[in-house]
Amino acid sequence: MNIIIIGGGQVGGSLAMVLAGEANNITVIDTDPSRLQELQDRLDIRTVNGTGCHPGILMRASIEDADMVIALTNSDEINMLACQVAHTLFRTPTKIARVRSQNYLVAEFKDKLFNDNNVPVDYLITPEQVVTDHIYRLIKQPGSLQVLDFADGKLQLVAVKAFRDGPLVGNELRSLHEHMPKVDARVAAIYRRDHSIVPEGSTVIEEGDEVFFIASKEHIRTVMGELRQLENPYKRVIVVGGGNIGFRLARKIENAYSVKVIDFSQKRCDYIAERLDSTIVLNGSATDQELLLQENIDQSDVFIAVTNDDEVNIMASLLAKRLGARKVMTLISNPVYADLVQGEGIDVAISPQQATTSSILRHVRKGDTVSAHSLRRGAAEAMEIVVHGDEKSSKVVGRRVADIKSPPGSTMAAIVRDGKVIPVHGDTVVQSDDHCIVFVVDKKHQKEVEQLFQVGYTFF
Repeated sequence: MNIIIIGGGQVGGSLAMVLAGEANNITVIDTDPSRLQELQDRLDIRTVNGTGCHPGILMRASIEDADMVIALTNSDEINMLACQVAHTLFRTPTKIARVRSQNYLVAEFKDKLFNDNNVPVDYLITPEQVVTDHIYRLIKQPGSLQVLDFADGKLQLVAVKAFRDGPLVGNELRSLHEHMPKVDARVAAIYRRDHSIVPEGSTVIEEGDEVFFIASKEHIRTVMGELRQLENPYKRVIVVGGGNIGFRLARKIENAYSVKVIDFSQKRCDYIAERLDSTIVLNGSATDQELLLQENIDQSDVFIAVTNDDEVNIMASLLAKRLGARKVMTLISNPVYADLVQGEGIDVAISPQQATTSSILRHVRKGDTVSAHSLRRGAAEAMEIVVHGDEKSSKVVGRRVADIKSPPGSTMAAIVRDGKVIPVHGDTVVQSDDHCIVFVVDKKHQKEVEQLFQVGYTFF
């Protein structure tokens, strides 16, 4: 696929890295030549220096042959105009724009504004909202490292770290059903000392394993209890940073939790205080030990640092943990920092690039992909794919799961059929219109997974 990415910043660069590794032809447009040179040194991509909404710059990027334009600059207006130019002059099939301002996203304006007759954007991406929703799911499932929704929320894929006190730790996976005979759950992948293990019935869970399992939403806490001691639900939340993410998060959770927001800017504090109902807004520095002690940091259930400064987030989180915060979540844009600090005083490192990339991937994937989530800093992926075709045109329809020649490292973790979750076993037969949840531990086989579910020409 020929893809033009406009904006080579953290999100655009991360997306380019993911897509370039999948044999796509990627061109990145950016106004900063040093940033483009850095990307070219690391990736096999083309780069064009210039403003991505200018027709001449788009032509230099071979817009005439592009299947997709993804505009991810920091300017909403440039992103929208780039999609307009791509549509009007070049009829680019798919156009995705990063739009951050709520002024464009108000319900009464959104549908009237974004359509082929006005601003021709096919898919809108709002990174701050994507990250907010990601953090919200983590708050709802205490003790989780990652929570992903599939099949309109009926299923969740959850990552947890196995602790010594978990009943399943030290036992084979096949005993999971014996412990929970009425719960349908499937372990999709295990990461042990950063190496992936494809789970089998004889696989023994070890302390410290990062376990990805999938189950119905109502059974998630039951399965988590098999891998670690269950944590009590969170009640008291401290959010550091009153920017777009912190403000959205506080507004989303303030009716169900006791929330405090700390921000360094008095002007921003005044702004969000006027727009929140029960949240306590504090002006100050989250690295101020006296302030944290004064606000009873040792009684907080979760401390969430979401400023736009990695160093502030990390230092504030480490200080909060030392002062007694029960759980610490930290927004970290630099992937090097994230790998260094998670588990070393910081319970959950949140990558905004990974969350945003996941929201874009489903539009890039071939076949009828409902959702796709980048995992483990882009090393793995989980996809929800709708099955089409019949026994003649499809490689999976009418076949037992045990007979399907799945690519190495891929696991069919669950099936949703007619709105109901179908337990996946070797004898489970895949049917047309099934929603299959597939976990791929090695991204180099992702294309093979797409091909597995593609319909042959005889179907048409």
